[in-house]
Amino acid sequence: MGCKIFEYDKLLVPFGADIVWRISNLNSKRAELLSSAPSLLDFANGHEYFGFHKAGNGWFYREWAPGADAVYIMGDMNGWNPTELPLSNIGNGVYEIYLEGKYCLFGGCKVKTVISKNGQLSEKIPLYAKRVVQDAVTYNWCAEITDKPPFKWKNKKFTPERDLFIYECHIGMAQEKGAVGTYNEFTDNILPRIKKQGYNTIQIMAIMEHPYYGSFGYQVSSFFAASSRFGEPDDLKRLIDTAHGMGIAVLLDVVHSHAVKNTAEGINEFDGTDYQFFHVGARGEHPAWDTKLFNYGKNEVLHFLLSNLKFWMTEYRFDGFRFDGVTSMIYHDHGLGAAFTDYSKYFSMNTDTEAITYLQLANELIRLVNTKAITIAEDMSAMPGMCLPISEGGIGFDYRLSMGVPDMWIKLLKTVPDEAWNMRYIWHELTSRRPMEKYIGYAESHDQALVGDKTIMFRLCDSAMYTDMAKDCQSLVIDRGIALHKMIRFITLTLGGEGYLSFMGNEFGHPEWIDFPREGNGWSYHYCRRQWHLADDKNLKYEWLGEFDKALVRLAKTRKLFSCAPQSLYIDEGAQVLVYERNGAVFAFNFSPYNSYNPYFINTPSKGKYIPLLSTDDAAFGGWDRIDKEYVYKAENIGDRGVGFEMYLPARTAVCLVRTTKPKNRTY
Repeated sequence: MGCKIFEYDKLLVPFGADIVWRISNLNSKRAELLSSAPSLLDFANGHEYFGFHKAGNGWFYREWAPGADAVYIMGDMNGWNPTELPLSNIGNGVYEIYLEGKYCLFGGCKVKTVISKNGQLSEKIPLYAKRVVQDAVTYNWCAEITDKPPFKWKNKKFTPERDLFIYECHIGMAQEKGAVGTYNEFTDNILPRIKKQGYNTIQIMAIMEHPYYGSFGYQVSSFFAASSRFGEPDDLKRLIDTAHGMGIAVLLDVVHSHAVKNTAEGINEFDGTDYQFFHVGARGEHPAWDTKLFNYGKNEVLHFLLSNLKFWMTEYRFDGFRFDGVTSMIYHDHGLGAAFTDYSKYFSMNTDTEAITYLQLANELIRLVNTKAITIAEDMSAMPGMCLPISEGGIGFDYRLSMGVPDMWIKLLKTVPDEAWNMRYIWHELTSRRPMEKYIGYAESHDQALVGDKTIMFRLCDSAMYTDMAKDCQSLVIDRGIALHKMIRFITLTLGGEGYLSFMGNEFGHPEWIDFPREGNGWSYHYCRRQWHLADDKNLKYEWLGEFDKALVRLAKTRKLFSCAPQSLYIDEGAQVLVYERNGAVFAFNFSPYNSYNPYFINTPSKGKYIPLLSTDDAAFGGWDRIDKEYVYKAENIGDRGVGFEMYLPARTAVCLVRTTKPKNRTY
C-alpha cells in the first residue's frame, strides 16, 4: 500500500482500502478544483473577487447567489431603497454592480444585500463582508464599508517557535471591567501578561463575527468579518503585529464545522434556498447544536471555506488555526454518544469522507500560504492519521488536542477519593497517543470554565476560595487544592503531549465560572471577565499558583521537554508514586494525601549527580520547602533496584531533578 501510516500503525492494515480511498478522493477533488485554476493558492481567492472592492472612481460589489431571482444592494448611499440598485447576473450565479457617482460607497457607509426569491424580498448581510456591525438601537446587523489605507505592519518576518505553549483567550472577557473588552485593551493589558508567563502562542476565540455573544464565538454568521464588538479591523491587526513583536504566534479558533441558523445575519438561505452552502433536510441540521452543516462535497462551498482560510492568513497574518468541531465534521452522527472502541468505527459508512477531503485540502492550502503555519484539530475520536502529513496517508494537521485528559481529571476529582487514585490509569491516560502524531496536552480549557462545570481549582476548593485564599489564612481545603492544582498541571505539561495549552486565568486558579450576559443573570458581565488583581495581590495565594505556572513553562522550555517522548521509570501503585523521565529530566510524583516517604528510591536513566530544579513544595509556590534544593543526589547502581538514589518525597509533592556536572547551576 506504500503509505507510511501503515508502518506507524500495523492495526490500520486491514483498513488499507479506506486509507487508499481517502487519498484517491483528495487527488480527484484537487484535480477537479484545479481544472479552472493553476494552483490551490489561486483557487482560494474568493475574497479577492467577491464582496466590495474599490476600483477607479467607484466600487465593484459582487455576490454569489445562484438560487436568487434578483439581487440588489441598499444602504446609506441610496437612502436604503431596496430595489433601486440591482446587480447584473453575469453567469454561474454571480451578480455584479459598479457603484459610482451619487451611489458611490464611502468609509463608514452601512449597506445590506436584498435577495428577491419567488416574489419575496429578504435583507441579508453580504457574504464576503469584512466588517459587520450591530445598530445600538434596533439591534439589526449590517455591513459597514471600510476605506482605510493598508495597515502598516512592523513585524513582517515572524516565525512561530517550534514548541507550543498556548494561551487560549477570549478578547471580550479578557479585561477585569464588567463590559466587553477590546482588541486594543487586550494588546496593551493582556499580551504583556502572556509574555511574562512564558507562553509563546495565543489561540483566540470568537474572532469570526457571531450574533450571539454567549455562543463563545462558535455560531458564526459572517465568516470574513472580525468581530466588531471588540473594535476595528486595524485594532486586531495591531494586536497580531504586537504579539509577533513579542515572539508570540497567533492562532485563530476557526469554525468551519457549522454555521449559525440565522437567516437575517448569517449565510443560511442567503440566495433564498436552503442548499446554497448546506446539506438539505436532516443532514444539514446539527441535532445538538441547532446549527447548519456545510456540504463539503460542493465545490462552491470549498471555494468559500478555503478562501476564508487564506483571507485570515493574508489579511490579518494569523499563524494558523485551531479547527473547531472536527469530530462533528468527519462523522455523519457527529460523534454524538459514540464510543470509538475499535478501528472499524473510523472506517465505516458513518465516516464523512467529503469532510475529510476538505480538511486535507485546508491543511494543504495553509502550508502553501505559510510553510511555518500551525494547525490543531479538535477531535475527540482519535481518528488515525489526523496529525500525519497528507503524503503519508494522513489528514495533515500538526497537532490534535488531548481532549480525554481534562475529562480524566474531572472524573477523578468528582468520583474518586484522593487515596484511591490509580497511578497506572493516570499514566495510561496521559501517554496513550497515536504513533508519530503530536498532541497538545492540557488539564482544562474554556470548556471546564463555563457555567454548568467548574475549573479544577474551583472544584477542589469551592466556597473556601471566597474566604480562605489570604496567605495568612490556614485551610486544609485550600492546602489540598493548591497542592493538587500544581501537581495536575505539572504532570499534564510534562507527560501529556508535545505541546501545552492553558485557558486564560486558569494558570493562577481563577475562581468561579464564566457566565455570559443573558436574561437569566440580568444581562450581567460580573462573571464574564477575568479578575487579574487576584493574581497580582501578593497577600493572596493565587500569586503562588501563577508563579508556579511561570516556572513550569520556563522549565519545559529550558529542558526542551517536547523534543522526545516520556519514558516510565517506576510506577508504585501502593505508594501512589510515579517516576518517569523526559529528555534527561527525572520527574517524581507522590500523589498520596497522607504518606511522605523518607527515604524513597528514585530510579534514574543514568548514573551521576542530580539536583532538584523545580518542586511543587517550594515556599515560593505555597509549599513547605521540604525538598532541599541545595542537596546533590548521587545516582548509583543499587543492585536489584537499578540505578538511582534515595530522597525524601513528601505527600502531595512533585519534583523535577536533572543530571549535572555543575551543581550550582540551577537555571530552569
